[in-house]
Amino acid sequence: MNLQSGTATTTLAPASAWALVPPLGNLDAYISAVNRLPMLSLEEEQSYARRLRDNNDVDAAGRLVMSHLRLVVSIARQYLGYGLPHGDLIQEGNVGLMKAVKRFDPEQGVRLVSYAMHWIKAEIHEYILKNWRMVKVATTKAQRKLFFNLRSMKQGFKADAAAADAATHRDTLSDREIDAVAAQLNVKREEVIEMETRMSGGDVLLDPAPSDDGEQAFGPIAYLADASHEPTAMIESRQRDAMATDGIAAALSSLDDRSRRIVEERWLKVNDDGTGGMTLHDLAAVYGVSAERIRQIEVAAMKKMKKALVEYA
Repeated sequence: MNLQSGTATTTLAPASAWALVPPLGNLDAYISAVNRLPMLSLEEEQSYARRLRDNNDVDAAGRLVMSHLRLVVSIARQYLGYGLPHGDLIQEGNVGLMKAVKRFDPEQGVRLVSYAMHWIKAEIHEYILKNWRMVKVATTKAQRKLFFNLRSMKQGFKADAAAADAATHRDTLSDREIDAVAAQLNVKREEVIEMETRMSGGDVLLDPAPSDDGEQAFGPIAYLADASHEPTAMIESRQRDAMATDGIAAALSSLDDRSRRIVEERWLKVNDDGTGGMTLHDLAAVYGVSAERIRQIEVAAMKKMKKALVEYA
């Protein structure tokens, strides 16, 4: 507005698409605002699409996006059953909408609403798969299709059972229902059972934090840990095995015949009844010496073997 000689003249700039963006607020205010945004006619949509394609007109892209925000809200509402925030679903759907606007060709003969639905759902699907569980439940195309159809089909089976006044309501699928799902989605029966198991389970912390009273919570880490395959334990086990076989053999070879037999009879032989080998008195009778002399020979042999084992290690 310019003031000249007491006369007010007003100059209006062309309205920008981004002026249609609702002010920040809660989610209900956002949804209410986008539902009031004007929709485009076929001629307007094609005109803006051509301006974006030919001139990379950002304002035209903005008008195409703004006019379809209500579509994102509608599609995102269909996925509330997965337990993820509605606002996050809308945000991911908006990303898909912007990708669709960028790739939209007005000469294809379809409306943007039909073209954008695929991109919006694709982004929402990807977000759900990444955030629904800590471990991704579906990786292949067939598994993704099964994941997003199994839940709705189970709800349909429950509705049919309720309408038929079924006496029991199961959370799991019956054999007949599993066969029906497999036939309709063209997947194996085992794949349906596996996906249902994945969806019915939840995330479990391997090592849960201690409780408020300071007690350590029990978690899978307590029974999943395998100390026998820990690298340090495996190395120590191999070293013990080597010392018990080759090491002992090398140490015994360093002894004279009498000392080696005394050690073998005292420590390395076991009788049929599970008892040890010969006693000091038995060996003393064999060699015609006192039991004390046999003990002295044994002590000297053990010291020599210990030194040999250290050198072997």
